[in-house]
Amino acid sequence: MSGPEPRIAYLAGRHAEPTALERLFYRLMAVPAFAALVALADRIGLTRRGAVIAIPYGWLVLFCLLPFLIVLKLSFAEAELAQPPYTPLFDWVDGHFRGIRVNIENYRLLFEDDLYWRSYLNSIRIAFTSTLLALAIGLPMAYGMARAPLAWRTPLLMMVILPFWTSFLIRVYAWIGILKNEGLLNGALMQLGLIDQPLVILNTEIAVHIGIVYSYLPFMILPLYANLEKMDWTLLEAAADLGCRPARAFWTITVPLALPGIVAGCSLVFIPAVGEFVIPDLLGGSDTVMIGKTLWVEFFQNRDWPLSSAVAVLLLLALVLPIVLLQRQRARLEAAR
Repeated sequence: MSGPEPRIAYLAGRHAEPTALERLFYRLMAVPAFAALVALADRIGLTRRGAVIAIPYGWLVLFCLLPFLIVLKLSFAEAELAQPPYTPLFDWVDGHFRGIRVNIENYRLLFEDDLYWRSYLNSIRIAFTSTLLALAIGLPMAYGMARAPLAWRTPLLMMVILPFWTSFLIRVYAWIGILKNEGLLNGALMQLGLIDQPLVILNTEIAVHIGIVYSYLPFMILPLYANLEKMDWTLLEAAADLGCRPARAFWTITVPLALPGIVAGCSLVFIPAVGEFVIPDLLGGSDTVMIGKTLWVEFFQNRDWPLSSAVAVLLLLALVLPIVLLQRQRARLEAAR
């Protein structure tokens, strides 16, 4: 290769043999698009560290920030019978810019119509309750996995991950067959003589809780297991030698040390559960109103893209605060350790 070496290149100094990363870099330099990108980065003075940092930030801008700005723009438009079904935000006449048409009626309607704020409150309540249930189930499971013999941990971990190998939609449909009046659960309970009449579980809020806890339980168990696996178990032995009961040692030693995993697991369950659509639609009844289902109805059935965009924007803003607080709490706990 002739000419000066680009500063963004990964060089191994004066080593006789090039490293694997160097060989990969020089193979990619044979691709014109990659070579042009490297030349551009070198021209603007982008360092190796800056190039590494720019990749995830570029990804976030392209696939997170840009779609959010598009949705935000749509939320200030007006619905109309056209294709696309909304008015443009920027007003152009004969190639001349006339101004910006901002419509705030969509946001005003969200606060005035009780359907929408009830959907928000129901979503937060159901997601919060489901997160607590997932934590109550996931913490003992993760604790048992972390205390299991080393040879058992990998099979137990695979059993937790195994549901991910099946389609999410199929797993939710399977719960319909379990929870319906003539389903497996009612059949088993009636065969055992525990009930005389089938329990009405399907199309209720209880079924939604069951579906959310089942679907997102692995997201609770995995961070907890990763945190508890690194725990120093001699602390519990020392507490037992000092006369501390196992239950008290669990709450005073294990739970505080597992707080980073608890915060991470609760975040991974609560955030997607708030905007869940499939589970409330298939397992919940007409009285179970969640914001994900409301958004779907506005977007696909009513074809009111501006209003559904406003619903999505407010949902995101409502989740930003707890996400920031949870991240700060997690960083504080990590620093304390």
